[in-house]
Amino acid sequence: MSTSTIPTIDLSPWRTGDHRSRERLAALVDRALGRAGFLLVTGHGVDPELPAEIRAAARAFFRQPAGDKLPFLAEAGRYGWSGPGAVATGRADGVPTPPDLVETWSAAPGPYDATDGRPGPGPLPEDWPPALRPLVARYVRSMRVLADELLELLAVALGRPLDFFTRHTTRPDWTLTLNWYPAIATTGAPRPGQFRVGPHTDFGTVTVLDRQPGKGGLQIHTEDGGWQDAPYDPEALTVNIGDLMARWTGDRWRSGRHRVLAPPADAPSEELMSLVYFYDCDPHTVVESLPAPVGRVRHPPVTARAYVRSKVAEIALR
Repeated sequence: MSTSTIPTIDLSPWRTGDHRSRERLAALVDRALGRAGFLLVTGHGVDPELPAEIRAAARAFFRQPAGDKLPFLAEAGRYGWSGPGAVATGRADGVPTPPDLVETWSAAPGPYDATDGRPGPGPLPEDWPPALRPLVARYVRSMRVLADELLELLAVALGRPLDFFTRHTTRPDWTLTLNWYPAIATTGAPRPGQFRVGPHTDFGTVTVLDRQPGKGGLQIHTEDGGWQDAPYDPEALTVNIGDLMARWTGDRWRSGRHRVLAPPADAPSEELMSLVYFYDCDPHTVVESLPAPVGRVRHPPVTARAYVRSKVAEIALR
């Protein structure tokens, strides 16, 4: 996949560059999001050791017998552990795939404390595996800062004021999902049409992904190239926009279509883990398509949280 389709963006010039440098970067982002909906981002400021620490703590949890994980089971509409067979993500894309070959740990913001005007102490759920919660809390703080910075960059790329999106992220919805993709020795042979994560587009505004490369890894779909392996840079985070952002831009930008391949038979010990930060906006934000000449399609207005939750419901199997 060419670097012109999915370029690597260094955020350093955005933070320190002059007006002309920032405008050039914004124009590059505008072109890339119109082609595939994906970017690679370096200079992001996230502690490079933190994802490895999270993976080590999460892997120790995921590798336990299912019975030991049941106390952390995510009930309907809640957060925590979801075992095999919980979702078929391809359903959101109209593809009737078998259940995804993935286990997840998901976290979301704690309740807002109206008394002192601050979020509650730490992310949901209430009960966590040992060592994981403080690591995740540090990570989502970094992700929140990065996501807002990306939204400012996206606003400039559309010729809008710097706070065009971030004025709607004072108390935003977000979800961090740790996706564990077990080896084929654990999952057994995939069924026909089965994926680690089925073909789909994300549902919100921006997604920030820390991923590992593999034969059963991430693929991205474009109109020109079809399905291709996603580019990988160990120093970069992968960023894509979701359906809500595509609607907001009046389909000027593409919601990036992607999938994660099934565990490969010729790499039976391959086990991967992705850290996926889904960033939305304040729950009651009404998202209306930008008019022409920026936007190209005028979608009906939608309310952010209600829209995203309706899409999530499409893929849940239990």
